[in-house]
Amino acid sequence: MSLRVAIQMDPVESIDIRGDTSFALGLEAQNRGHELHYYLPDSLTLADGRPKAVCRTLALCDKVGDHFTAGEPVRRDLSAFDVILMRQDPPFDMAYITATHLLEMLPPTTMVVNNPAEVRNAPEKLLVTLFLDLMPPTLISRDPDAIKAFRERHKDIIVKPLFGNGGAGVFRLAPGDQNLNSLLEMFFAGSREPVMVQAYLPAVRDGDKRIILVDGTAVGAVNRVPMEGEARSNLHVGGSAVATGLTARDLEICERIGPELRRRGLLLVGIDVIGDYLTEINVTSPTGVREILALSGIDVPALTWDAIEAARPGYASNGIAR
Repeated sequence: MSLRVAIQMDPVESIDIRGDTSFALGLEAQNRGHELHYYLPDSLTLADGRPKAVCRTLALCDKVGDHFTAGEPVRRDLSAFDVILMRQDPPFDMAYITATHLLEMLPPTTMVVNNPAEVRNAPEKLLVTLFLDLMPPTLISRDPDAIKAFRERHKDIIVKPLFGNGGAGVFRLAPGDQNLNSLLEMFFAGSREPVMVQAYLPAVRDGDKRIILVDGTAVGAVNRVPMEGEARSNLHVGGSAVATGLTARDLEICERIGPELRRRGLLLVGIDVIGDYLTEINVTSPTGVREILALSGIDVPALTWDAIEAARPGYASNGIAR
């Protein structure tokens, strides 16, 4: 049975398909015979109490430089779609939050992945704090004295914006580094938000593992190794993707958080694990699935669509929450 699918995403012409998870999910939907559309978050509109957007039909091709064909823009009522993938990149700002409110107004017949209410309630660097015993020592604050006291205890620390993404604005302050005051002044001059401060984990030199969970179950992973002289391991700031498996500790972490993800209807999630520690739970637009397929042969988009289809009328239900 064909589903009508819309992807809420950034401009399709600007994506790098070699590492883009939204493209991979759309391509898998297309390969299954689903009808594919996409729209930009800026076109999302609430009119007469109904979420609408300017949509274009979409045909994808796994060819760099010639990866899509789009139809003419048409304003559509989003309730006409069976599935909407909310896939635009952060920042997780008020525009992002507003989009979750609008999508939450859709009827239950339209499945939004991930559940927009829970995306709003589960920012990546806050949801993870439900599992403090799995995390490295962590502080969330904009109180300079509290941050300085944390540094006194842990010496070597990482400071990052609470709602950032992709490694932007992440700083390591090694013992003896005199830039903490200036760094906090810079953060707090530009934002009223707290920062996240964590004890630096030397194990990051061996990699920051991205593990993908589908419906609360770990399905694959890729290790992201930072380049020499860089504290961040994100692939688009120079980190290298390396094949990896799941350790007993990785599985323990996933088994602990899986039930909570399922309860919230967070169907596609990427977590970050450094050594033995969980550092983030990414629910907005988790990435890494193309690297996992290339390095490990695990087809995360196929597993994701298996789960989506199982939750739709006409397919065998597996009880995934709306």
